[in-house]
Amino acid sequence: MALARMGSVVAAPLMTGWLGVAQAQPERRVSRAELLVVWRQTGGVLLIRHAATESGLGDPPGFVIGQCRTQRNLNEPGRQASRALGAWLQAQNFKPDGVRSSQWCRCQDTARLAFGAYEDWPALNSTFAGQGDPAAQQQALRERLQALPAGRTEVWVTHQVIMSGLTGAYPGLGEGFLVDRQGRLLARADLA
Repeated sequence: MALARMGSVVAAPLMTGWLGVAQAQPERRVSRAELLVVWRQTGGVLLIRHAATESGLGDPPGFVIGQCRTQRNLNEPGRQASRALGAWLQAQNFKPDGVRSSQWCRCQDTARLAFGAYEDWPALNSTFAGQGDPAAQQQALRERLQALPAGRTEVWVTHQVIMSGLTGAYPGLGEGFLVDRQGRLLARADLA
């Protein structure tokens, strides 16, 4: 697909959304810059799947929230990617209004390295392999989205199962999904 000019920013093919503003087509991944254009226009929540981790699926036996040595954690490329995302956003002169994270260490580390301060939020915790309460957590996420003031920007660092449950789409490690106050996927980009 050809790129179109939008002001001084090169943007992906755009469609007019329910807000009447240009937004990226969610079935197509866009660049960080394109996602940021949409986020600045619409506000909303940038869901981020934690950055790259040590190999494995889920967590080892004996996993305990708050004890990172019992968990699957970020690897060095994941830590570097998180720092690079934070540096890039700072260079774009953009700081989200709030950052929330799952209580898993790999999410907390992604949030801390990219954004500095963050708030733990159990609704973002993994529900993989029977953990948590998927229905209650999804309800809490949707209620928070609907209560967001117009134009507010937040980051929620979480897990694949949470992002897929909210949007129906599957994120890669370090991928971001920009969602509106109704939980609709506006844009997606590789942030790693």
